Amino acid sequence: MISLKNLILRRGARVLIDNANLTINPGEKAGLVGRNGAGKSTLFALLNGTLHEDGGDFFVPPQWRMAQVAQDMPETDESATAFVIAGDTTLAAAQAEVEAAELSDDGERMAHAYMALHDAGAHDAPARAQALILGLGFKTHELEQPVDSFSGGWRMRLQLARALMCPSDLLLLDEPTNHLDLDALVWLEAWLKKYEGTMLVISHDREFLDAVTQVTVHIDGGKLVRYGGNYSKFEDMRAEQMEQQQAAFAKQQEKMAHLQKFIDRFKAKASKAKQAQSRVKALERMERIAPVLADAEFTFEFSAPANLPNPMLSLHGVNFGYPPSAEALALNPQAQPITIVRDVNKSVLGEQRIGILGANGQGKSTVVKTIARDLQPLSGEIIEGKGLSIGYFAQQELDVLKPADNPLEHMIALAKKLGAESRLSGQSTREQDLRNFLGTFNFSGDMVKQAVGTMSGGEKARLVLCMLVWQRPNLLLMDEPTNHLDLATREALGMALNEFEGTVMLVSHDRALLRAVCDEFWLVSHGGISPFDGDLDDYQRYLLDEAKRQREAAKLLMKEGGIKPVEALPVVNPTSVATTPVAAPPVKKPLKNDNKTRQMVKELADKEQRMQALQAEVAALEDQLGQSLPLDQVNALSLKLQGVLAELQSTEERWLELSDLLEAA
Repeated sequence: MISLKNLILRRGARVLIDNANLTINPGEKAGLVGRNGAGKSTLFALLNGTLHEDGGDFFVPPQWRMAQVAQDMPETDESATAFVIAGDTTLAAAQAEVEAAELSDDGERMAHAYMALHDAGAHDAPARAQALILGLGFKTHELEQPVDSFSGGWRMRLQLARALMCPSDLLLLDEPTNHLDLDALVWLEAWLKKYEGTMLVISHDREFLDAVTQVTVHIDGGKLVRYGGNYSKFEDMRAEQMEQQQAAFAKQQEKMAHLQKFIDRFKAKASKAKQAQSRVKALERMERIAPVLADAEFTFEFSAPANLPNPMLSLHGVNFGYPPSAEALALNPQAQPITIVRDVNKSVLGEQRIGILGANGQGKSTVVKTIARDLQPLSGEIIEGKGLSIGYFAQQELDVLKPADNPLEHMIALAKKLGAESRLSGQSTREQDLRNFLGTFNFSGDMVKQAVGTMSGGEKARLVLCMLVWQRPNLLLMDEPTNHLDLATREALGMALNEFEGTVMLVSHDRALLRAVCDEFWLVSHGGISPFDGDLDDYQRYLLDEAKRQREAAKLLMKEGGIKPVEALPVVNPTSVATTPVAAPPVKKPLKNDNKTRQMVKELADKEQRMQALQAEVAALEDQLGQSLPLDQVNALSLKLQGVLAELQSTEERWLELSDLLEAA
């Protein structure tokens, strides 16, 4: 078991853990929760040996094998499969022993080494690695692509797969869901439920914690408090404790009265029915989440929009995607745009709460960017309602933040950009008033002059929220707003969105936020947008069924294309030990044709292989273009895609020509 007795941990002069006691039993799966800066990652550093205790006793069984996700971005040209296999430290040690035994010419040592290599799973290591890679959202044709060819988020998924590949008795996971979309998240939950070792996980995803943990350890005031239950049970137990604290209870009652007053006033008014329903939902959750909100760094609310056009906007035959870059047009004046989502006809109405679902790369962010006016529609028309005011939270905060500027400079630039529009909405543009507004989001003192590039992800997200609230939008476009928010701030955001009187369009892998905020869902899939008739539980079942269908389709494609699965890891010098004879593959008879025909057959086979490689490259490039990327990367990828498509077309033409010639022969 893991045992901590009177533990003291410091970061510099600050004491994070003070005389804390904790026991984690073998096989338990525990969630580690607490405010940002409470010491969660510091405790992980103690467990993995990076830090040592400053006082007290700390014990982890010395024979336990430990696995964790490396936080560095991998830089290597080895294939995705090979990179993940290398995470199996037991297998790597067994392979090293085989090589050493071979050099020693010790027959008995070699026999033991080969036995250990077999026990380490050398025969099925590629299959195990590829199952992890595919489960985390990669495509079949990406299994042998170099790690360096993937974007940062996808490389971090490979780091996660590498950690899961490692045989372990103790698994440490620090925010494993940050780079995952919902389908990969559902797969990871299923995998972790079957994990037999001891697991500690830090996460700000409530439903993920509920699914994979049965113990919650709360870092509170320097102490480690153990609760028997998942995150929701921890919340309930802690709520009972906090009800005894009069200040928190009074704050809760005041908020509940505010919500109830709105419900009583507008529940019978048709134009406000949806808003009243959102308040009902917020009120139902208020008693349970009040203790969490009490821990939040700040709480906030969106001001009532100055006006509420209806419809907000209408989409008529809209194609979403990316135009050809200037470089692509210079090489090929007929270069075509990259279309991600096609022929969308929809309207967005006032007070709607729309959750946008879809696997990674299907085009969710592309749709949101286009509605936010960051991209132009490739075709069709987007008609905006009179007085539409959009508040956009980008998936990557640096899409809207300038690293060299500070929060006050961002607010001043925003006020100048909006100009008369901000004054008409009642927002003051005086510098002192902007400073005061920043203070409500915990940007006070020297922080208003701190460069954004030096801030944490949570601080950047807080600044984007501050800028959104100040604008008084009537349409909120939120693309993964919770990536850098802790649980308390996520709850504060959910409450603010529920009370918002305008329209919300939300892309998120946080199911708790989607459930709390959204009344309907759009599914972005297979190049289109359709309503999803069901709740998030139905969507999870849909994802699992879709993953199963894709696996079966991939197997069928490999079978029809004659593509063999990756072989098991080679055994070093297998002739040095006794082996079981393997039947040789049947030898095909040579074709009885002249040299010219044989050359055409060979070229035809080469063209087929090249076509498969090019098709895989096209799919990979299109997937990358479906992600949220800087414009220069989009241009470079578009240029590369045009070249690949041109080569694919010429290869297909030659393949058809050869096929006709061989058929005639």
